[in-house]
Amino acid sequence: MSRIESQLEQLVDDPDLLAQELKDDGIFPNNKLPLLIYRNAVLVPENDPPATFEKLFAGNGWHGSWRNGIYSYHHFHSRAHEVLGICRGSAKVQFGGEHGVIHEVQSGDVIIIPAGVAHKRLSSSGDLGVVGAYPEGQDWDMNYGRPGERPRADRNIAKVELPKMDPVYGADGPLLKKWAVR
Repeated sequence: MSRIESQLEQLVDDPDLLAQELKDDGIFPNNKLPLLIYRNAVLVPENDPPATFEKLFAGNGWHGSWRNGIYSYHHFHSRAHEVLGICRGSAKVQFGGEHGVIHEVQSGDVIIIPAGVAHKRLSSSGDLGVVGAYPEGQDWDMNYGRPGERPRADRNIAKVELPKMDPVYGADGPLLKKWAVR
């Protein structure tokens, strides 16, 4: 095990896991794979928290990372699953569309969003920092629940492969167990 892998392993904690299936609402396809929220999964260091999430995700085969926030409008990706690591601050996020569920997330939480699941930031602290990434070989696209998106989006979602690794816990992570039976 390399020094960096050892350091990252020390920052990962057993999560308080939430798994929630979000059904098609007629506008947003959502997915039979459950939305996963790992509460307090990462012990966020004071020095460069985004880099910690980037290294953790990349080490587990989730790439194309970016740093930003969460959009304030409903959107979903039809060609990729997405992981969001909350590296600073907190937010209230709605998943599943206008009638979906609302969860509060905070620094150290990790959200794994299956392809097709709508998500939108409702509010956040001023210091919100998020690192996102996608499973190896998957590339995001943007969909907004507009008329005419669904036939193509539904076909794309059906083709999205399951990730090979959990973005936080690797080969033995909860994602592989929760999504394997679907």
